[in-house]
Amino acid sequence: METLDLEGKRVIDVGCGDGHLVRHMARRGASVLGVECSARQLAKARAGETVGAMDIIEGVGQALPAADASADIVVFFNSLHHVPAEHMETALAEAARVLVPGGTVYVSEPLAEGVFYRTCRPIDDEAEVRALAYRALGACPQLRMEREFTYLHTVVMRDYEAFRERIISANAEREAKFAAMDGEMRALFAANGTPTPDGMEFDQPMRVNLLRRA
Repeated sequence: METLDLEGKRVIDVGCGDGHLVRHMARRGASVLGVECSARQLAKARAGETVGAMDIIEGVGQALPAADASADIVVFFNSLHHVPAEHMETALAEAARVLVPGGTVYVSEPLAEGVFYRTCRPIDDEAEVRALAYRALGACPQLRMEREFTYLHTVVMRDYEAFRERIISANAEREAKFAAMDGEMRALFAANGTPTPDGMEFDQPMRVNLLRRA
């Protein structure tokens, strides 16, 4: 919210998950289209309240269901590394296609470090795909890197079940791993989290890249 001027802007949230960020941006005056491919996440997103000018549809980053030059901002929030590696560059090219000239791509990605990363790593070590996502940022000739910065995000999980659901929602294949490693994952959750009145807190370093459409 400190980085993007959202008032009156047309925004596409690629990989919108449960729609939380779609609603957050819509409350701040943006017209937001959330795009999600996971049936589990899509159901959660559509079950939530409608806030302002927002819509949530099924789709993928490498073939965005939006017209050319129809958006001022495209957001990948924790989602670019979930695009299949062979399609990451295409997803960024698609972001450039749907942007107006001078439009912004906002990419926020978790770094492969920190307590939350180490807690999730036994289920799915994303170090490689996160590195691939970062490298893909320089592969789209229509997008110019404008700014990069990092920040520390505090992830708050109400309990272990909420943690498990969050990780599974992004990739259903992780469910079997959680079942097989239930004892180990519960122990990691308890050992790595910091208890608070709202649940367990975990630090996760993040990197933001802002790119501009030529």
